[in-house]
Amino acid sequence: MHLLDYLTIETTEKSKEKVVLTMKIADFHKQPYGILHGGMNGILIETACSLGANEQFSEENAYAVGVDLQVNHLKSVAEGVLTVIAQPNHIGGSLQVWEGKIFNETGNLISIGRCTLLKRTEK
Repeated sequence: MHLLDYLTIETTEKSKEKVVLTMKIADFHKQPYGILHGGMNGILIETACSLGANEQFSEENAYAVGVDLQVNHLKSVAEGVLTVIAQPNHIGGSLQVWEGKIFNETGNLISIGRCTLLKRTEK
């Protein structure tokens, strides 16, 4: 099973300029104290950034891999639907920097992060 399917993350928009993912919080997304596990913020941000980074490549054998992820958890959340919006800060020949922001249903900023990605090619 694919990670996005397992975690119930849905892609609602994907382009070179912007990626939008949504996820309804379930019990298995939470830490023992009943709030969203911070690792889920990292997964949402890096996934959205990676999808956008991969949209940049025209070569079939090229793909992006995350080499750095920085996440700030700004507000705890225990239920509802989260939306992550990722947009590029820099698109280079082999290095990309993307920023992801996670919002709750009422538009409050829950988490923000930046992901640096490296272009790889299969041989």
